[in-house]
Amino acid sequence: MSDVQLQNWIGKSQRIEDAMDLGHAARISSTLGLPAPAQGEPLPVLWHWCYFLEAAPMQALGTDGHPARGGFLPPADNRNRMWAGGRVTFEGDLLAGVPAARTSTVSKIVEKQGKTGALLFVTVTHEVEQSGKRVILEEQDIVYRAPTPPKLVGTEPAPEAQWSDTVDPTTTLLFRYSAITFNTHRIHYDEPYVTQEEGYPGLVVHGPMIATRMVQAFRQANPDARLEHLSYRGLRPLIAPREFFVQGRIEEPGVARLWAAQDDTLAHQAELRFAP
Repeated sequence: MSDVQLQNWIGKSQRIEDAMDLGHAARISSTLGLPAPAQGEPLPVLWHWCYFLEAAPMQALGTDGHPARGGFLPPADNRNRMWAGGRVTFEGDLLAGVPAARTSTVSKIVEKQGKTGALLFVTVTHEVEQSGKRVILEEQDIVYRAPTPPKLVGTEPAPEAQWSDTVDPTTTLLFRYSAITFNTHRIHYDEPYVTQEEGYPGLVVHGPMIATRMVQAFRQANPDARLEHLSYRGLRPLIAPREFFVQGRIEEPGVARLWAAQDDTLAHQAELRFAP
């Protein structure tokens, strides 16, 4: 598809309403190891990724398990889809058990040439509203990669950490995170597919779960901080079942650097701005 045709997708929008169900919060809690919020209490940040889920019917799924392209998101034939990164502004608390809505808009489409081949970047802007007020503003970058071998080896060493948590990405954990996000992307649970069709040596850990665990580790080390803005990006995939570490350090007042490391090199990194 030509660049002109792809640009026609800019401005496409969809709205998903959600009751912010307490039972689902309990399922997220049991997967991520945090207490479940009660009615009207704030959800931990980034748990909104487990809500506002698109319930595509089976016949509407593509061969990779994602909803077939060419609807809300542009077609990207013969390319593999991954989260590249994003930016999240926390404007207020998202409360459990209180109805909310997310409006998503395709805001940018850019074709680039990377070291592993052609890359199509699609940016989607999300606005989450609750009780008539916007509480989250997010830009999410999705990359469609030409079917070439993925980058698997890190080159940048992990810095000295002020806090660290170990994540053991078992197949059970990957399955449960796929379940709570209604994510049918086969790279997270179908080993024959991910190794034979997409060229990975094993199951791929979810990018959103990595970002969530990076922030969760920060919150455990800095429980009184009020989060304001997160900017994150993936450098390379993390492959299960080898453990990885979510770590970070405060670079200056109100600014923390977060990262996920494996074999002492970076795989994902983020900047988190907060108020003490």
